[in-house]
Amino acid sequence: MPTEVETETELAAVLRSKGLRMTAQRQLVLEAVRALGHATPEQIHERIRGQVDGVNITTVYRTLDLLEELQLVSHTHLSHGAPTYHLAGDRGHAHLVCHRCGRITEVEPTLFANARKEVADATGFIMDVGHVAVFGTCAECLEKDQ
Repeated sequence: MPTEVETETELAAVLRSKGLRMTAQRQLVLEAVRALGHATPEQIHERIRGQVDGVNITTVYRTLDLLEELQLVSHTHLSHGAPTYHLAGDRGHAHLVCHRCGRITEVEPTLFANARKEVADATGFIMDVGHVAVFGTCAECLEKDQ
């Protein structure tokens, strides 16, 4: 399991080990992912825009692809839009996404233990629920229907 890169020096070492150089853009994108927790490329771009020249949305996407290839960040699809990125060292969790209000609630993957076992027993397929999104309706929205 990849570990979270904590410092600029560690990021530089990972990049150098792959024959790449440290750039301000790479550092800013990784820092934005760390600060935001879960963020779309657009949210990351909004956070770092203006801090360094040459950071457009294309640069953010390319940098996220590189950081994911280096196993420093990973992504989850929480909607039909852009992927949401988080640090690769982030503990696993599942996302409950409300179709109505858009609220995202994080829950422990252990809540899916029975479903995971049932799928494995029925199909032989082992589900990885470390960063999964399940769509439905949250309790607050259901209460509004009452």
